[in-house]
Order: sequence, then C-alpha cells, then structure tokens
Amino acid sequence: MIVWLLRRIGQVIPTLLILSVLIFGLQQLMPGDPALILAGEERGDPAVLAAIRAELGLDRPIHEQYLIWMSKVLVGDFGFSWRIRVPVSELILTKLPVTFQLATMAFIIAILIGVPLGILSAVKKDTPADWAANGAALFGISTPNFWLGIMMILLFSVELGWLPPSGYVPITEDPWQSLATTIMPAFVLGTGVASVLMRHTRAAMLTALSQDYVRTARAKGLKERVVVWKHALRNALIPVVTLGAIEFGRLLAGAVLTEQIFTIPGFGKLIVDAVFNRDYPVVQGVVLATALIFVMLSLVADLLYMMINPRLRNA
Repeated sequence: MIVWLLRRIGQVIPTLLILSVLIFGLQQLMPGDPALILAGEERGDPAVLAAIRAELGLDRPIHEQYLIWMSKVLVGDFGFSWRIRVPVSELILTKLPVTFQLATMAFIIAILIGVPLGILSAVKKDTPADWAANGAALFGISTPNFWLGIMMILLFSVELGWLPPSGYVPITEDPWQSLATTIMPAFVLGTGVASVLMRHTRAAMLTALSQDYVRTARAKGLKERVVVWKHALRNALIPVVTLGAIEFGRLLAGAVLTEQIFTIPGFGKLIVDAVFNRDYPVVQGVVLATALIFVMLSLVADLLYMMINPRLRNA
C-alpha cells in the first residue's frame, strides 16, 4: 500500500508541472494588457505603463516570468493580486471554503437522488419506474443551470418567500441561515450531477446483475434485496466512484454561472473577476489549486476502490 501510494504521488508531480506550464502559457494568449487596466486614468502615459510593467515583471521574457512564478509556487507563495494587493493564497483560503460547502451540499443531493434512481431503474428495467427515472435524468442533463436557478428564485423567493434569493452566510456564523442561502444553488448544481450519476449507476448495475456471481447468489436462494445491495451494488460502485470524484472536482471548478446568479462569493466569482481585470496571479493560483484538487480527488478515488473491492489491493 505504501509503495503504491508513493508511486501515485510520484506521478502527480510531473502532471502538476505540465499543468503549470499550460496554465501560464495559455494565459498569455488572453487579450488585453494588465498594465492598461491597472494604470486607470493614467493609461495614456507611457512612463506609467512602463513602470507598472517593470514592477509586475511583465517586461521580462515569458520563460523568465514562468520560472520566477514557479519558484515562488514551490514554496507556497502564489504572489499578490495585482488589483487589490492581497496574497493569492489568502484569497484562495477565503473563497475555497465557500465553494467547498456549496459543492459538498450539491454532491450529497446528487448522490441521494442519482444513485437510488440508478439502482431502481436497473432493477425495474423496462417498467414505468425505469422510464420515469430515465425521464428525470434526461430533464436534469438538458436543463441549463442558469434557467433552473432563475425559476427557483422566482418560485421559492419571489412567490413563496421561503428562501433568500441571493447572498451567502458562512456556516460558522449561522448554520441555518447558511443552509437557507446555499440550498437552492446546491440543488441547481446537484440535479445535473445526479442525472449523470443515475445513468452511470444504471449501466453499472445492469452489467453487474447479468454476471454469473449474481445468478449464483439467486440460485442459492438469497433474497433479492441481498443480491442487489450486497453482491451487485458493491461491484457496480467502482465506476461510479470514479465518476463521483470527477464530478465533485467539476463542482468545485465549474460553479461559475450558479455562483453569479445567486451572488455566492466563491471560486467561480473570484476567477471571473480576475479574468476581467487581467489579474494573472489570481487566475494562475485558482486554476493551479483547482488542478491540484482534481489530482487529489483522483487519488482518493483510487483509495476508495481498494476499500470497496479488496482484490484491487494486490493489483
């Protein structure tokens, strides 16, 4: 186990290095000059623009800029925001818990909806229950997040007055108010993931239910509930765990529109503001942190494989 873990960590290092090159390089293709934005009313003064570029290191060759940035990242220094002069690491640590709470709630909603519906759809194949589950999954996949979010605001905030339409309250300040401000955006995000989980769970369960070990279990006279939950589901969960890790990472990185609609001050709003203001250090820090989260989630998924299926421990 330790040797396997060290080998996986060794694979992570070159992956993150390549990603850092891509992040830094692709960012240079963004149109616009950060110095013009930072100069404000003095953007017409060449001396001011030259001074800003020299201060930020923008007058250096691209490879030198990358090496300087990477040497600081390796010691945990992501630099400062050019716009608000706050350490990027501080911004990440401030915004990440907000998005993490939202993504966690959305993922829990997705699991509670998607996995049971997938199991039900597989067990009741070609029945009205199967058709209804597939219809619900199709609705969740095809419905845009921004439309569903606006409809939920109109219904639960404007018409019924049950929930606040926007804003965010930290869970450490008021847990119930925090839940009230995040339940709608979490549901909006969770429905799409639930649909994907449902389809994959159904496919994996149909494959598992057709295997010889399931037929043997039924031939032994085991109850159908035991066959489904103990024998079929345990093996069907392996591909679902992989998908779950990917989807959770996508929730952390891809909640931009939902956070904008509900005015949630998380990762999505942070990176959108940084892109519009050409705040390169913030963009680089957030994207690199997101990439690291994806890599760590992949590692967690591998560990969960071994917990679900002990035979993989010797693979």
